[in-house]
Amino acid sequence: METPTANLERERLLKLGEEYREKGYEVFFHPNPEDLPDFLNHYRPDMIVRRGEENVVIEVKSRSSLNSSSNQYLVNLAQAVEKHPGWRFELVMTNPEDIMYSLKAEGSLQEHEIESQLQVARQLTTQHPESAILYSWSLAEATLRLITEKEELSLERFDPLYLVKQLATEGVISKSEYQLLMNALLLRNAIAHGFKTTQLTQNSVYELIELTEQLLKTLHTDEQV
Repeated sequence: METPTANLERERLLKLGEEYREKGYEVFFHPNPEDLPDFLNHYRPDMIVRRGEENVVIEVKSRSSLNSSSNQYLVNLAQAVEKHPGWRFELVMTNPEDIMYSLKAEGSLQEHEIESQLQVARQLTTQHPESAILYSWSLAEATLRLITEKEELSLERFDPLYLVKQLATEGVISKSEYQLLMNALLLRNAIAHGFKTTQLTQNSVYELIELTEQLLKTLHTDEQV
């Protein structure tokens, strides 16, 4: 029996395949080893799509299905694909809002998991900033929850807008950090809900990743004093 997360990923994969077909791509779901090029012999991608000389290797993941081993797999896969002209790697994250309730049941990401997954976000940013901003925001949001626990703040709810505003009000994050997070949240919301935005750049994603790394370090500030 498939889990809610597996069902969500499968549905997103099928929808994505249909979108690529409509654009004229040939779609291969879970391709067999004999259908893969030699450099992908050790991988089992969710989907490969082809159109002319363009080949795209696609993985669909939910935040809750990622861990240190799957992160390393994705990094290795992305690096293998990017070495070959005519090929590109695409990581598609399911909509974070769709898995919110199952995530609450499973628990939030912890520090070591966030640190590991930030590496995947960096790899993704170069070619797919849209997916990267969704992924990076989820890691930033998990970090903010850890900070609220450390600061022993009592929050009425955990929606991202309220979370960021409360941390700024309490003086836990600076004005500049608040502004960067708000800008990133606006970009994330636009992409998550299917809107185009010319304001999204690789640099804006890197800024969010770097801020998340800095915020993670503050979890150990008291220990170093």
